[in-house]
Amino acid sequence: MFQDLLKRLIQPEPAPITDSDARLALTALLVRVARSDNDYSGDEKRLIDAITQDRYGLSASGANDLRVEAEAMEAEAPDTVRFTRAIKDAVAYEHRLGVIEALWKVVLADGQRAQEEDALLRLVSNLLGITDRDSALARQRVGG
Repeated sequence: MFQDLLKRLIQPEPAPITDSDARLALTALLVRVARSDNDYSGDEKRLIDAITQDRYGLSASGANDLRVEAEAMEAEAPDTVRFTRAIKDAVAYEHRLGVIEALWKVVLADGQRAQEEDALLRLVSNLLGITDRDSALARQRVGG
């Protein structure tokens, strides 16, 4: 299942993906950023669940199921550059901008901005085609 989605995402001319595939890919990106500092905590998992509940109107169990699927997909996904560029090509800008806000929430969840997380978020923002200004505004909106 994940391999099919990953293949569709990373082909040279990816077609727009379905909403459910976009949810999974974007949640996998949240997981990747949360794991980037090698401290993937219960707090970060709960925050990802809260974000997906709010963003996609999911129940608590639906959000948990999506995160578990996203964790598996993230583990199989190619390097961050290819994975993120693939998402950029397949997902509308406004959805990507919302994901930057969510990523900042994850980065700031523990009250610190670890260098690894900060650097990865700058890279991901750029690869998603989000301007530095839009990323900074997203960070400010979530309290950073």
